[in-house]
Amino acid sequence: MGPDHRGTPDLTAIVRVVPDVPSFAVDDGFAYAVPDGLSVGVGDIVRIPLGGRRVRGWVVGPAEPPEARRIRSLIGRSGEVAVFDAALLDTLRWTAQHYVAPLATVLAKATPPNLPKGRRRPAPNAALRSEPTGSVSVHAAPAPWGPLVRETAAPLLGDGHSVVVVAPTWPEAEALIDDLGDRGLPIVVGSSHLSAAVLTRSWVEAATVPGRLIIGTRDVAWWLPPSLGAAIVLDDGRRGLKEKAMPTVHARDLLLRRSRTEGFAAIVTGAVPTPESLAAAGTVVRAGRAWGLVEVVDRGAAEAGDGTFARATAAAIRAAVADGRRVFVLTHRRGGAQRCARCRLLRRCGQCEAAPGTGATCERCGAVNGACAGCGGERFEPLSGGIPRLVAEVGRLVGEQRVGDRGDGRAVTVGTERDLVGLTVDLAVVPDADGFVMAPNYRAAEDGLRTIARAVLSAGSGGGRRAVVQTLQPDHPAIKALRRGDAIEFLGDEGRRRAALGFPPGGEVMVVEASGLPAERRSQLGEVIGGRAVVHGPTVVDDTARWYVQGPDLGAAKVVVRPLVGEWREAGVRIRLDADPIDL
Repeated sequence: MGPDHRGTPDLTAIVRVVPDVPSFAVDDGFAYAVPDGLSVGVGDIVRIPLGGRRVRGWVVGPAEPPEARRIRSLIGRSGEVAVFDAALLDTLRWTAQHYVAPLATVLAKATPPNLPKGRRRPAPNAALRSEPTGSVSVHAAPAPWGPLVRETAAPLLGDGHSVVVVAPTWPEAEALIDDLGDRGLPIVVGSSHLSAAVLTRSWVEAATVPGRLIIGTRDVAWWLPPSLGAAIVLDDGRRGLKEKAMPTVHARDLLLRRSRTEGFAAIVTGAVPTPESLAAAGTVVRAGRAWGLVEVVDRGAAEAGDGTFARATAAAIRAAVADGRRVFVLTHRRGGAQRCARCRLLRRCGQCEAAPGTGATCERCGAVNGACAGCGGERFEPLSGGIPRLVAEVGRLVGEQRVGDRGDGRAVTVGTERDLVGLTVDLAVVPDADGFVMAPNYRAAEDGLRTIARAVLSAGSGGGRRAVVQTLQPDHPAIKALRRGDAIEFLGDEGRRRAALGFPPGGEVMVVEASGLPAERRSQLGEVIGGRAVVHGPTVVDDTARWYVQGPDLGAAKVVVRPLVGEWREAGVRIRLDADPIDL
């Protein structure tokens, strides 16, 4: 066929194609004629003429003949495997609306890096037993997740259904693959950590061979097996499941939406699941304590003593090292809590009650950081510190040659949340739990409990293994849940508290950031949204304006924001939108 059929072609069909152009202007796609001898369907990748160029595009359905006399024809089809079907396309359209992204950008997320060749998707097999009904369940249980995945997947794989498992990180996906691969399950792996060629081969196998267990990172949440029986999301509160770049898609929310439209079962599991997954779940399964016993040290008690480590904590570290045991000390990636150097009262923001940071204003709400609310003191001391400071402090307890970073092979390791993946120790120490549960974002208590629980889980239980957690708030709901070893009741209360404030899952929030937007245009966002939602801001730092938009349902607001964002981008303004942000 010719490269550009500008004449009147011998049409056999007219299809609508969304060009691979990251612009809202092409969301509706364009009509193209299908030349004789070419067969295309929904989800096929095609080559099209557009604006004097040849570009890639995706067939999204049939189109009506245009009023114009001439219609351009498809140049050809690229690849042999459709990327999506009508049901997945419905979810992808929702994703584009929810995350305020061009449809082409979302379709590209569902597409393998190289052209999918070699096989065609099998025809739907009517003989397959189809029991999944779009149900959502939460299993409040920590790793190892192999037994749950095996128990869920085995009968579905045997019936010819595939199962998708999404892990927060690649090392955790690899650990699960190693565990289940030894048991003879037909596993396909997927992650952006793989080369483009390997990832494309995995994608093609998952798309064309029924009965595959697809394990990977958030990338595999977009994949379309021939018959998806279930999707399992591991530790859905972890940041690795949410895209940092636009569109800021959360793999859990993508799969929950797909489960409703495609009719498969969705399972979310983790020691501390999220209020969002609990709100969506029809069933919650609890299996006793999710982690071992925790020794909570009240830093406010007279016997606790001064310094970063209470007397009891310091004794536990010394004893563990003397016994040849491994110790992990968890600190913050940034910030942490402070107390008044005079009266020892925990420092809180007077407006939002978060740990306000060390600057002149609160890191969360921007209120002025004043003197101590208890005694008026103006000098504060950190309850913990960064890795170098804690390494020095632990070194004074056990000798500097026995403490270091993870990977140093020392008896005591000081690290952050990122060091918890795959960690196994005998004693876990959290010197400043308050800094976690009071972090400057609305999810702080939930996130803090999850992070501390992961540290506790790294120490396991029994055989003298234990965890010591220091706090000035022993009655904080998150600390009480930590003691119980069960987060569900606390998370239910968190969900209700957030709903009263209009935060997810009881409401929606979106952050909009615009760099390089002229000051005279900063009122436009509030003007186009009107009464559809509440617009807070902007706050302006350097040349970046930042708003946050809140409401029970932001669907209508997002519809009117899309063309404004496109207009700003065309004017050279750098835009970032984060729907359902984690940090706020």
